[in-house]
Amino acid sequence: MAVETILVAVGPKDHERVERLTEETVDIAGPTGADVVLAHAFTEDGYEVARSKLNLDDTTPDRVAERNEPIRDLEAVLEAADIDYTIRGTVGDPGERMVEMAERTGADIVVVGGQERSPAGKALFGSVAQSIMLDAPCPTLYVRTGTE
Repeated sequence: MAVETILVAVGPKDHERVERLTEETVDIAGPTGADVVLAHAFTEDGYEVARSKLNLDDTTPDRVAERNEPIRDLEAVLEAADIDYTIRGTVGDPGERMVEMAERTGADIVVVGGQERSPAGKALFGSVAQSIMLDAPCPTLYVRTGTE
């Protein structure tokens, strides 16, 4: 399978995982020459908070995602590695929106980060990463860090 497009699903807590997400993304994109899509899915409330914090009244989810700290950190590493990328933002249920983004971009693989969860934690809180892994239209690479 040729990898032409990699979707990196970036969440609000991914500043803790930026190093691992970038390592894995560069390891795949570098040798394959794949384009990378850095994507952030905001909840409705999260989008309004981010827009307000950034003082961006009339804007788009793409523009808010561009200003997101984990995205900017990933962007710096990809630029240093000379890897082509785009940034996309979307609003709604994060798991559903990332799956839709994977479909829309024709992603060949989705890179998603997360923390190890106990069985009770999974049952009580669900997992955006788990939702993406189960529903994505392509293979996913789960980058695990730490524990909850």
